[in-house]
Amino acid sequence: MIKLITQAFRQKIIWIVVCGVFYPLAMTAVIQLAFPDKANGSLVMRDGKLVGSELMAQQFTGAKYFWPRPSAATYGTGPSGIAGSSGSNFGPTSAQLQTNVRGNAKALRDAAKLPADAPVPADLVYASASGLDPHISPAAALFQVGRVAAARGMPEDKVRALVEQHVEPPQWGFLGEARVNVLLLNLALDAADAKKSG
Repeated sequence: MIKLITQAFRQKIIWIVVCGVFYPLAMTAVIQLAFPDKANGSLVMRDGKLVGSELMAQQFTGAKYFWPRPSAATYGTGPSGIAGSSGSNFGPTSAQLQTNVRGNAKALRDAAKLPADAPVPADLVYASASGLDPHISPAAALFQVGRVAAARGMPEDKVRALVEQHVEPPQWGFLGEARVNVLLLNLALDAADAKKSG
């Protein structure tokens, strides 16, 4: 009996070490070698400075930037400064959800100088489930072209071309929908604006 218990204990220790130490270290090493950018959070650097991650939404304000989806998680930068995600968890009959959607739609229409009944892309008025979604639909990006172009004094067709260049197809061609990464689009917009000014 003691011999069986000893063997079982040894096996347990061996598999804890193999599965809990060696395997994670080996996988980390392989991923770091094969996909270092993705393994480290898909960080975006500009002029040697960290400006964000391709995987997390950031709040952009002001007329000269494309705006992301609304976030119930304040884009992962809560009062404590610790990144976190959450949805609003408002149901379809929630009065607060209806108030938020109306307010978001009004802000978008006002910024674009559109009539009060003009249609607005759904992903610009409803928060994402995580509050960290870095993408908007191509329709949501194109909806904002006029406002952004006017604020920057750029031709609308040039801004629209930037949007079209940043449309990412569905993953592997069939998973999900086409999308636009707001951070990457805004960085390209800043670069194009700087080139125009320079």
